[in-house]
Amino acid sequence: MAKEKVQIGAEGIHDARPLGAPRMLILGFQHMFAMFGATVLVPALTGLSVSATLLFAGLGTLLFHFLSKGKVPAFLGSSFAFLGGYAAVNSLVGNQEGLNWIPYAGVGVMCAGAVYLVLALLFRIFGAAKVMRFFPPIVTGPVIICIGLTLANSAINNCATNWWIALVAILIVVICNIFGKGMIKIIPILLGVIGSYAVAAIFQQVDFTPVAEAKWIGLPFAMEDTVFSSSATWTAAF
Repeated sequence: MAKEKVQIGAEGIHDARPLGAPRMLILGFQHMFAMFGATVLVPALTGLSVSATLLFAGLGTLLFHFLSKGKVPAFLGSSFAFLGGYAAVNSLVGNQEGLNWIPYAGVGVMCAGAVYLVLALLFRIFGAAKVMRFFPPIVTGPVIICIGLTLANSAINNCATNWWIALVAILIVVICNIFGKGMIKIIPILLGVIGSYAVAAIFQQVDFTPVAEAKWIGLPFAMEDTVFSSSATWTAAF
């Protein structure tokens, strides 16, 4: 049986398998870069370890690909939905002098992960259509919009560090998305990242010193920042 011809860029891609491994890999790289900003920004805003976040985001992504049998070219990064929870725990625990609030928040995140497992079980038992009836777009859409608007200030502050490089990235993304054909049209974010980074490197706007000084191997977190540091951290679950 002949493979179905995929009109790349003409319509949404609901099944990436017909694209072939090379194109799926490119889409995977784009999704990784699209999620990378969030993956780094969330720990930067909350005080968590960026290295630990990247490590477990990678491990979670590998587990996701194993369970989904490699059908979805996705990267699992940080979620801005947890920022409110982190702020609440910090306000309750962080104000106590000498007390590390991060393990408390970590227990809360772990409990949220348990809820995800319950939802996954419901999807498995009842199917996606029945479960999603309780999460209509009219509910989930405004929530996502509110999260985006809350983070708009962070995006502006990031662009303010070098506006002309930020504008180069935006222009590349917009031009590729509007005028691009085929794969160019569906990977504008990846091209924006590569293009703006290349321009920044050419004009010596990139400092490679931290890369050269970084350790090749190391434990990206301290034990006192984990949920195992104290039994009292389990109070965050309630």
